[in-house]
Formats: sequence, C-alpha cells, structure tokens
Amino acid sequence: MTKENLITGKTKLLGVIGHPVEHSLSPVMHNAAIAQLGLDYVYLPFPIEPENLEVAIAGFAAVGVVGFSVTIPHKQAIIPLLSEITPLAQTIGAVNTVSRQNNKWVGTNTDIQGFIAPLQTTYKQDWSQKVAVILGNGGAARAVVAGCIQLGFAQIHVVGRNMQRLQEFRNSWSNSTLAEKFQVHQWEELPKLIPQANLLVNTTPIGMYPKINESPLSVEEIANLPTGAIAYDLIYIPKPTQFLQQAEKQGAIAIDGLEMLVQQGVAALKIWLQQEALPVEVMRQALQNHLGLGG
Repeated sequence: MTKENLITGKTKLLGVIGHPVEHSLSPVMHNAAIAQLGLDYVYLPFPIEPENLEVAIAGFAAVGVVGFSVTIPHKQAIIPLLSEITPLAQTIGAVNTVSRQNNKWVGTNTDIQGFIAPLQTTYKQDWSQKVAVILGNGGAARAVVAGCIQLGFAQIHVVGRNMQRLQEFRNSWSNSTLAEKFQVHQWEELPKLIPQANLLVNTTPIGMYPKINESPLSVEEIANLPTGAIAYDLIYIPKPTQFLQQAEKQGAIAIDGLEMLVQQGVAALKIWLQQEALPVEVMRQALQNHLGLGG
C-alpha cells in the first residue's frame, strides 16, 4: 500500500451523497484506489438530507468538486438538478454517478455496468436463449432490468408483491420499447418462474444485515432452481446471504453484491479520473479487508 496522501490546497474532491451515508463503503474502495495511483484526490461521504439537495449541489459547484456518487434517496431526485444525463441514465430514470464537465453537472448510471460485469467476464455465456427472474421492483431493479436487456436475455421476468407498483415500474420507462422487453408478475407466480430461471436476481433488501436470517424466498421455492443457474444477490453484507447459501445448496452459482459495488465504482472512477487503467484488485481487497473477509 502506498503512503497516505497528504491533503493540501491542491487536493481534488470526490465523494458520495446520500442520507444516511455513514455506512457507505465507497470511500474505503475509492480512497484505496486513489492512494495506489498516487493521485492528489480524496473521496468523502457527504450526508445530505433531501430538502438540502439543491443547495448542496450548487455548493459542490462553488467549491470545485470533480464528481460524486449518488445513493439512496437521491438517485432520481437529482435528475432535474443536472445539466445533462446520459441516454442510459435517462432510460433507467436514475443517476448514481455525477461528473463536472465544462462547468456543468453530467449524470450517468454505472450500476448497469457494475451488475453485468461478472456476467460478461467470469460467467460469460450466450444469454440470448436464457431466462432472467428478478425479485423486486424498486430502484435497484431498474439497473438489473436494463443490464439484462443489454445482455440480450430471451425472457426477463420482474416479480413484486404489489401489482400497482409493478404496473408503475413497467410504465415508468422513458423508452416504451424497453418496457416490452420484460414482463411483470406478482409474487404468487414465482413457483412457475423459478424452474425456468437461468439467472435469479434478488434486488430486495430482504436478508441484509442486521436481518441476516431472512431470505426473499423460502427453502421450498429455491429448491426448484435449476442446477447450474446463477443466483445473484445485490446485498453484500452478510457474505453470503441466506438466499445465496440456499441457492448454492441447489447447485446454483452464487454472485454477491460486492462485485457489483466494485465494478460500478471502477466505471465511475474512469469517468472522474479520465483514465482506463485502475487497480481493481486493490479496490476489491480494500472492501474485503474492511468487511473482515480476508482475501
């Protein structure tokens, strides 16, 4: 590890905005990368309440912040405060990465890249004949649906508990041709969907620390997952979740949210630092060490 950077009047500012934000692991990951690269930057957590969002963004411009990550609850609320957002972020209706370009704020979404990265590298397959089943229809599900569309899945099924919310989710895509690429289902339909799933993704917070004994699915429901399917949980604490433990017992391949966190962070740093070569392994290791996961 390189020595800690000395903060001076020339140090450039990056950060993450959210409320709450003290639990964010982004500073751990990004500051490890910055130190490894020997750059004069620092990445800070900024707790910003929803009613202060507009004045905070104006303040960031005034003090010369280079860029920032956006987490709950600001991913959609920030959109009207930006000069420009990428077509990808427009499509999903959520921004998780903002950069300062030509004195303007530009928003994009690297969650899609983060989500699909392991499916394009480690677990690369021809997805055009495959079926994806996505649990949950909140903000995180948007990036997952967009990622599955990008990977070219034959069928994409989004499953939720509230039909009205599911319909709203479906209608909220700015590009209506994308809404035709997935179907929405109520939770009761899961027994017929799980046996078809080649990819099963949990985008719900069920099973997240501290409620580590919970799972979005019962043992009986997961028992119908085909052997060799991929179970992907966006949660990274605990590691592994009940959901992934149960899926692995069925012979599924498990991917957790830590890799998505790393890969969306890599994509964001590339935008802010304007460079391609980044110490991905250092970022991953910093998170694992911080979480007490060792190597």
